[in-house]
Amino acid sequence: MEGINPRTPVLVGVGQLKHPIADLAESVEPIEMMLRATRLAEADTGVTLLDQVDSVRVVRGVWEYVNPAGWIAAQIGAGDAQTVGTLFGGNQNQALMNQTARDILAGNAELVLITGAENGYSAAKARKTGVTLPATETPGEPDVVFGHAQKSEHHDFEMAKGIRMAIQVYPMYENAIRHARGETMSGHLERVSSLWSRFNDVAQRNPTAWIDYNLTAEEIATPSPTNRAVSYPYPKLMNANNAVDMGAALIVTSVGKARELGIDESRFVYPHAGVEGQDHFSASVRDNFHTSPGIRLIGETLFELAGVAAADLDYVDLYSCFPSAVQVAAMELGLGEARDLTVTGGLTFNGGPLNNYVMHSIARMAELLRENPGTTGLVTANGGNLYKHAHGIYSASPPARDFEWRNVQPQIDALPGRTCVAEHDGEVTVESYAVMYGVDGPNVAHVACLTPDGARTWVNAEDPDLMLAMTREEFCGRAGNLSAQGLQLR
Repeated sequence: MEGINPRTPVLVGVGQLKHPIADLAESVEPIEMMLRATRLAEADTGVTLLDQVDSVRVVRGVWEYVNPAGWIAAQIGAGDAQTVGTLFGGNQNQALMNQTARDILAGNAELVLITGAENGYSAAKARKTGVTLPATETPGEPDVVFGHAQKSEHHDFEMAKGIRMAIQVYPMYENAIRHARGETMSGHLERVSSLWSRFNDVAQRNPTAWIDYNLTAEEIATPSPTNRAVSYPYPKLMNANNAVDMGAALIVTSVGKARELGIDESRFVYPHAGVEGQDHFSASVRDNFHTSPGIRLIGETLFELAGVAAADLDYVDLYSCFPSAVQVAAMELGLGEARDLTVTGGLTFNGGPLNNYVMHSIARMAELLRENPGTTGLVTANGGNLYKHAHGIYSASPPARDFEWRNVQPQIDALPGRTCVAEHDGEVTVESYAVMYGVDGPNVAHVACLTPDGARTWVNAEDPDLMLAMTREEFCGRAGNLSAQGLQLR
């Protein structure tokens, strides 16, 4: 490695922690978990270096800290470090890693700490008992808030029908995947629950996974008192698990600085390339519900920049908020579903600390790449309803050329989308749907319909017999009529 550019960015330290509690008195707030993960990441480097950090970067969470990066910088003796925050989104971790690699390569940063944490388990427990958890004051403002301009998570067309959560949208993608593949209801559920059970298998091999015990495909697929139906076809165990107390940290520097610090090169993990882009904004105007042109274009560009093919990847961690996100990404990236598609266990079983999940992906990926020199890994990150994307290629072997980054937004924007109309009276075809459950069973079906001229429109159906039928037989592709009296299907 004597000929390597000394500005080459390298990940030299990773730290992860999970903090399950039996009592709220044991709870630790997110910023303290960030600090603990930071100490673990420093220990992972094998040297003392935190007081030399020149940029502290914290991924935005649901917490209300104003300047967590500034507080952490003070705690580690790096009070003069640049402080950075991010916008909200599951894509932000990998996007921030891409930016950090670019900053180091360009000489705009030398030693960077990236961290984040959530205490979703403690917060849920506190809400149930009426307890207010303590929160440290973090005065001031970060020097920089990183992130490309982005829209809200849902389009006005969706919000007008009460569609404001991911769990109302991703099941529509899932049902559309089933229809596009020509699967039966039972065959589809069997395939998807088997896929998710293999994510659970990986979690059992991951020392920091939240759900680290065995769950069969049947247990994952079948609603029960501990696995309630949420939105057809997803029970709880096919949802991201946000009720976790978890933190992670990454330390990134240049090869030259790492050598100066005396970090053993067996700790080095190199980001080779990163690519980003956003699919057409949210569900209302994307061309269809079972593909992602953005992921396809990002993957093609990323593989070209890194000089690899899908078949060359030894490790993969696809963003896994719901099974539909994994299936779409696996198809668009040419990975298939036969191989392992996670290194952590995914957001259900590893745990999904909201925006910070991918920091755990990167940390776990680094551990595996170090254990197996010469291997290569892919990490993908997704924000919103499968529309904000950031991907990265990593290896313990140095890249053949300097880190490269691209944003493929112009290519994505040139692709066809879908017109959405607020109201429609007349013939329609059901594109997809999500049957939402309350405590007493189904309470509403959100239905995406296509008009004869190809526009999309949304309708809510609350007929109990129709909602039950939608969970038992295929309604995607069903023709009908939409009027002031509601949706009538043939």
